[in-house]
Amino acid sequence: MFDEIPPSRPETPRLDRINEPADLRKLDRNELHALAAELRHYLMYCVGQTGGHFGAGLGVVELTIALHYVFETPKDKLVWDVGHQCYPHKILTGRRDALLNIRKFDGISGFPKRSESEFDTFGVGHSSTSISAALGMAVAARQTGKKQSCVAIIGDGALTGGMAFEAIAHAVHTKANLIVILNDNEMSISKNVGGLSNYFAKLWASKFYNNIRESSKKVLSSAPPVKDFASKTEEYMKGMVSPATLFEELGFNYLGPYNGHDLHGLIQILENVKDLPGPQLIHIATVKGKGFTPAEKDPIAYHAINKIEPNKKIEELPVKPTPKFQDVFGQWLCDMATQDPRLIGVTPAMCEGSGMVEFAKRFPDRFHDVAIAEQHAVTFCAGLACENMKPVLAIYSTFLQRGYDQLIHDVAIQDLDVLFAIDRAGLVGEDGATHSGSFDLSYLRCIPGMVIATPSDENECRQLLYTCYKHKGPAAVRYPRGTGVGVDIEKNMKPMEIGKSRILRQGKSVAILAFGPCAYEALKAAEAFDASVIDMRFVKPLDEEVILSTCKSHELIVTVEENAIMGGAGSAVNEFLIQQGIEIPILNIGLPDIFVRHGSQKQLRALYQVDAQGITELIEEKLRKPE
Repeated sequence: MFDEIPPSRPETPRLDRINEPADLRKLDRNELHALAAELRHYLMYCVGQTGGHFGAGLGVVELTIALHYVFETPKDKLVWDVGHQCYPHKILTGRRDALLNIRKFDGISGFPKRSESEFDTFGVGHSSTSISAALGMAVAARQTGKKQSCVAIIGDGALTGGMAFEAIAHAVHTKANLIVILNDNEMSISKNVGGLSNYFAKLWASKFYNNIRESSKKVLSSAPPVKDFASKTEEYMKGMVSPATLFEELGFNYLGPYNGHDLHGLIQILENVKDLPGPQLIHIATVKGKGFTPAEKDPIAYHAINKIEPNKKIEELPVKPTPKFQDVFGQWLCDMATQDPRLIGVTPAMCEGSGMVEFAKRFPDRFHDVAIAEQHAVTFCAGLACENMKPVLAIYSTFLQRGYDQLIHDVAIQDLDVLFAIDRAGLVGEDGATHSGSFDLSYLRCIPGMVIATPSDENECRQLLYTCYKHKGPAAVRYPRGTGVGVDIEKNMKPMEIGKSRILRQGKSVAILAFGPCAYEALKAAEAFDASVIDMRFVKPLDEEVILSTCKSHELIVTVEENAIMGGAGSAVNEFLIQQGIEIPILNIGLPDIFVRHGSQKQLRALYQVDAQGITELIEEKLRKPE
């Protein structure tokens, strides 16, 4: 057990010998406990140097070793869910030294990524996908005659996603040879993790038991009453010591619950289950943050950590005085709830990330965390709106993609009064393509009746949330990850005119129409050209009046946004100008037609030229080119 993150690289003689899982499988089993300690210590050191996801990886050290020890990876397929727990996997699969650059610009990804390693069988970032992907691999193996194991490792949080249950239902139908490992790191069944349940877990996983079980089914099939009695007896026994009944009724062979930190026990159960036919579910209980005392005590705070100074605890690090956009939202939500008893706050498992902790404490009967179920979250809000409540759905930009059909079919078509507070819009940084909010303006803009606001700073965020909340119908306010520029936030909330912009700088010749916080980068760039800068505030409806007047007084129109150029805010301006028959040089600045890479927000904004320097360079290049 460790109380501090090591300030320097720990000694890891066994780990240093492992460059691929084949090296791991050469170790004597008696060395594996020492290897687990080295792996946990090295993981703590690396994440302390780089920042990144922390607790989940510490919780699966023994499981990861056991999986690569028993299964012949990469021939056998391991599919990780969510991806937060993949750091030990990366260390054991040839990326030990590269972990010191994880999530950094030009470093390895913080999630499994197919293009990075043959051991990363499926790219992940969102949750509840592992069972579907592993089932596809299992069916493909059966179809092509390959002998390989396919294993999905899913956390209990990810199991709340409806997609996971859809996959479970289909897996039973296919009868494919699939192993699902339910990593229960919330200890929700802790009473069942003990001597008796471990005994039964080993018994149910043993080849002896399963051979008898299958043979008995065949023998007793001719005597239905006896077979039914045996089945009921087995069900009763399992029901006393484990939550087997649910998965058994669904059609899985349920094994567990099992101590996920008993390394030799895990190896034994995996070896027993490896060649069993049909869908198997192994339920293990782990401790998130295992081995690091502060993380075990507070797994939420240590889900991920920033780079820290040697020998300095996380709680001792200085706190930034500038509020994050999520905090601005959280304060607004509490203030608005005080004014309007109809307000209901909803989030799909992002209470902390979306800044709703205080709201949940103050208004517990009006707060709903629906778990990792984005589709349900959207339609749940639609149902609330049908009964004259005023739901506010706090959701990350990329997570709303998962509820897109519900957004159109259940909210927009019915013109229901739902406010979408879209967090992590634009470039999110180190989490990369799976989490970057690159597309929300594009996928929202085409929905009839949708109001879309893009606040440029903290005060604008508060006022536009209020404005869109007061609007009758579906509306979205999208804001970025992190802090703003540090403007004063007015406590009084004032409704703005929907579809109206504000002029930040009056200049000549060049006009920059900015959508969101990039307005402040545009202001810096404007100095080089004496350009006008307009904070557009709304993508839909556009301030058509200001666009028309700007075209009359300027020679070049520039749009800037942190969203895909294709179909985004700039495209909306282009379409309007074409409709009006206005011919004027126009430059659209935004994210290119690629999936963005990972790196810091500052690095990515420079790379994609949505910072002041990039905007300046692109305008200069445009002005040099003859029309």
